[in-house]
Amino acid sequence: MADPSSYRPKPGEIPDSPGVYRFRDEHRRVIYVGKAKSLRQRLANYFQDLAGLHPRTRSMVTTAASVEWTVVSTEVEALQLEYSWIKEYDPRFNVKYRDDKSYPYLAVTMNEEYPRVQVMRGHKKKGVRYFGPYAHAWAIRDTVDLLLRVFPVRTCSAGVFKNAARTGRPCLLGYIGKCSAPCVDRVSAEEHRELADEFCDFMTGRTNTYIRRLEKQMAEAADEMEYERAARLRDDIGALKKAMEKNAVVLADATDADLIAVAEDELEAAVQIFHVRGGRVRGQRGWVTDKVEEITTGALVEHALQQLYGEETGDAVPKEVLVPALPDPVEPVQEWLAGRRGSGVSLRIPQRGDKKALMETVERNAQQALVLHKTKRASDLTTRSRALEEIADALDLDSAPLRVECYDISHLQGDDVVASMVVFEDGLARKSEYRRFQIKGFAGQDDVRSMHEVITRRFRRYLAEKEKTGEWTDGENAEIPETPAIDRNGEIVGSGPTEDDGRPKKFAYPPQLVVVDGGAPQVAAARRALDELGIDDIAVCGLAKRLEEVWLPGEDDPVVLPRTSEGLYLLQRVRDEAHRFAITYQRTKRSKRFRSSPLDDVPGLGDTRKQALLKHFGSLKKLRSATIDQICEVPGIGRKTAETIAVALARSAPAAPAVNTATGEIMEEEPGTMGSGGEPVAAGAPDERRGQET
Repeated sequence: MADPSSYRPKPGEIPDSPGVYRFRDEHRRVIYVGKAKSLRQRLANYFQDLAGLHPRTRSMVTTAASVEWTVVSTEVEALQLEYSWIKEYDPRFNVKYRDDKSYPYLAVTMNEEYPRVQVMRGHKKKGVRYFGPYAHAWAIRDTVDLLLRVFPVRTCSAGVFKNAARTGRPCLLGYIGKCSAPCVDRVSAEEHRELADEFCDFMTGRTNTYIRRLEKQMAEAADEMEYERAARLRDDIGALKKAMEKNAVVLADATDADLIAVAEDELEAAVQIFHVRGGRVRGQRGWVTDKVEEITTGALVEHALQQLYGEETGDAVPKEVLVPALPDPVEPVQEWLAGRRGSGVSLRIPQRGDKKALMETVERNAQQALVLHKTKRASDLTTRSRALEEIADALDLDSAPLRVECYDISHLQGDDVVASMVVFEDGLARKSEYRRFQIKGFAGQDDVRSMHEVITRRFRRYLAEKEKTGEWTDGENAEIPETPAIDRNGEIVGSGPTEDDGRPKKFAYPPQLVVVDGGAPQVAAARRALDELGIDDIAVCGLAKRLEEVWLPGEDDPVVLPRTSEGLYLLQRVRDEAHRFAITYQRTKRSKRFRSSPLDDVPGLGDTRKQALLKHFGSLKKLRSATIDQICEVPGIGRKTAETIAVALARSAPAAPAVNTATGEIMEEEPGTMGSGGEPVAAGAPDERRGQET
């Protein structure tokens, strides 16, 4: 590991002007390329105290052995040179987009005497018109098959074309009318090129012109009673419309635009691009990249723009590019795009309307691509095994943690504080084992205290189930106590039922590793909870979001797993799943609280009768003040149901006077709640309802 001070340039050596810089390792390989408006200011950021650098930046500067730079005149030139050097050197610490050249395009070889329509992949060639990219090659062939009826352009290879010209016989497409057969001189080279130009015009979105022309020709043929010709034109129109229907209109006014969306986490980013031409989505592509450097969303967008348009010119660069975040600064990038296109390019963030709605669709595709990438990575058995072994090595565990439980706390400004527990077994999510908790031990926001409560409640249940199975008793004939029941606060309040088949309940299975979402304070709280319960055979760690650092109990410094570590990916996936599960539950509770009604607690009272009650009385306040007899006047409400409704309403308003269910009279006492038969009971009576919440 090199010391950056050993190759730091002397003060005053670095010019204060735009340029591009390269870091090289001890073998003179370029490991990072960057650009700057001011080389002096940018490079100074790399040679500060290592403790203040981002871990990925720290890794880069300690791997490097030298730095060099090239001065340019403008920021646009710096952008162009940076792109060229990244393509040339492929630096290991720069953002790398995978799967770039794998998407198929519909290509028209306008550089040949007889242009050919075909599927092409790989690097683009000069003089060839490209349309797409498409997600699948079969989508291109389906589109071409429809359009060849109207634009019978050559699709055969050079060998087939030369063989047909030698024998004087066209291929099958020439016989069935899907090729104009220039190989046997049915059309001249000029006529065939005109067909290719019309094909390209249609693909670029100029569709209405050709459809109107064919409709006019069809009408003329019908007027002249050339019905067979009119029928052929009708079928041609149908083929064109069917080809157009494959791409629905998403933007009005025949807009040409590219929409770029980014979904990212701390380690990876997925980029999705929709190509809109003539208001229709003509193609889609996507990449996944490792975030091997500290980088913002705007910088990711800038790299995506370089990747997309670095080798494009003219109409291949659209007039409008919509992005989720703008590069900083944005002016050089806009100027560079305008130079590639030859005219102005609008680079902006959509704010409203159809473009904003379409951008949300692209963002969903990017998010799904990132999730799919992580899922595929996690589903591989070898990868999962390596991940578990790496976790065991990093945390100094005796064996791989085959069962991992992760806990996360979620709240909204201290309200509706909840927690989640997710379980991964053998590196895969075990959703049937997920649990969720309401924080009942105190009010307000305190993530550390909440974590302590949740861990205590979960493992108190574990100890209770362990005692029930007799694992703590001595001798074969020792008495096995009944399974203790747990109240909503996690306390043991009495005996409860056992499983029908005698198996221990879910909480009886202990994990080998407990992961908490957070840093040192949350880890300390979890360890303290286990120690208080006398549990010392379960490992604990925390994963902090900011730098993806792994914290262990009692350690002053975190464990930093390598960026390429499969163990880190698994821990991150477990943590993200716990966060998703917690926040989903928290939002559900919040929405229920906003929509809840005292009538929800009345057993057997459905939505229809609830609406009838509210419609009859006009409001919940008037319903609460009604007598039993008045409630019975509502159609479908019997006396017993009316009494139950009155009890539920009285329970929801403890300050209100109680109701005598026998007479419907108002009682003078003001008990805390009402019993099921209308009798007063003490406030705070235990709630016996049980479920997946604990």
